[in-house]
Amino acid sequence: MSEQARRRPPKPYRRPQKDPVRMLAFEALRAVDERDAYANLVLPPLLRKAREGGNFDGRDAALATELVYGTLRRQGTYDAIISACIDRPLREVDPPVLDVLALGAHQLLGTRIPTHAAVSASVELARVVLGDGRAKFVNAVLRKISAQDLDAWVAQVAPPYDKDPEDHLAVVHSHPRWVVSALWDSLGGGRAGIEELLAADNERPEVTLVARPGRSTTEELAAATETLPGRWSPYALRMAEGGEPGAIDAVKDGRAGVQDEGSQLVAIALANAPVDGSDARWLDGCAGPGGKAALLAALAAERGAALLASEKQPHRARLVERALAGNPGPYQVIAADGTRPPWRPGSFDRVLMDVPCSGLGALRRRPEARWRRRPDDLDSFAPLQRALLTEALSAVRVGGVVGYATCSPHLAETRVVVDDVLKKVGGAELIDARPLLPGVPALGEGPDVQLWPHLHGTDAMYLALLRRTA
Repeated sequence: MSEQARRRPPKPYRRPQKDPVRMLAFEALRAVDERDAYANLVLPPLLRKAREGGNFDGRDAALATELVYGTLRRQGTYDAIISACIDRPLREVDPPVLDVLALGAHQLLGTRIPTHAAVSASVELARVVLGDGRAKFVNAVLRKISAQDLDAWVAQVAPPYDKDPEDHLAVVHSHPRWVVSALWDSLGGGRAGIEELLAADNERPEVTLVARPGRSTTEELAAATETLPGRWSPYALRMAEGGEPGAIDAVKDGRAGVQDEGSQLVAIALANAPVDGSDARWLDGCAGPGGKAALLAALAAERGAALLASEKQPHRARLVERALAGNPGPYQVIAADGTRPPWRPGSFDRVLMDVPCSGLGALRRRPEARWRRRPDDLDSFAPLQRALLTEALSAVRVGGVVGYATCSPHLAETRVVVDDVLKKVGGAELIDARPLLPGVPALGEGPDVQLWPHLHGTDAMYLALLRRTA
């Protein structure tokens, strides 16, 4: 070594710079991983706090949101790519390191952020949250990832379709294999539609508003913000990207709300199903958090009917009360278990039972749910779903109608439940629900209805309508 080299002073240590956008995204991912939190619940307060702190504008919020949701949606694909770039099993990498790597992989492969910026920002984040030593590991892995684009990586890490189609689709579209299998069965088993459905699950869903009838109008909402008409519901409007529903007066007042069009269609179909005789008492037996109950209450009020909204969990019952506050017609909210209800049999003309389920129909909105659910979760839901539908059929009078709904297309939570309860209980028949969703295409052979993200632009809501006959 030359005398000049020996005398050269070492580079001064540079403290890592905190990037508020990537720090926020990392914090949200850690909450999802450590606390089993849901991103749609964790992210809004983090964004609010960041805005209140200053130097965090709408563009920062949009980027942070994209980093969190994009990373969660593509987690399975990114895990396979990261695994190909390291020399140890993925399970041996600390979860915070994996979160930084996945965030970096999404910036490199799923956004338009330039390669240099994506790597340097991720390494800087690693220095802040992991330390300089592990930041070097992050840098090495991300540089390997940056050597190819997403299509090239997928072609490398996904098993060939002809050898294992379910595993291939699981890696390509970032779904657990068992979910791919379940959705494929629900579609009917042919290849048609499965890739479109899995791709739709990875799209960012539109924010859809509902103008609660008698309380607001679509014209009022359209005047308040930039929107497109709803596809199927007469009460729906789709917000332009970046719109803030909470800034709309009608939403702040509870006269309108944010509600997927599939959920609106379930409430509308039940409200329009023909009943024999009186039509004065309606029940929402699993009402939390209150979106369908608010629409049903508004529809009931237009006819002079009263809604009873029941929710087992007291904190969710309070959310229902908030959603229904100010409804012009009579309503009541109670905290009660729908499997051991306080009402007398035959008390209602219309009953909605939107049962707890796996949530596989809302993976666009809760992408982390696909990694959190397990096949045996269905076993825990099955008895509850059957008990709730049985009690719903008991609650409705002869000639009245029950709507059984789930935000899951899994056959074990939809048709199998309905068929089992009909065989066991008797005295009820299925009504063809398709005519009650006018203008909605591709509703299948009936009499029940399954909505799909790739066909209808909605969550994958299921609805069966049953009339009590004896």
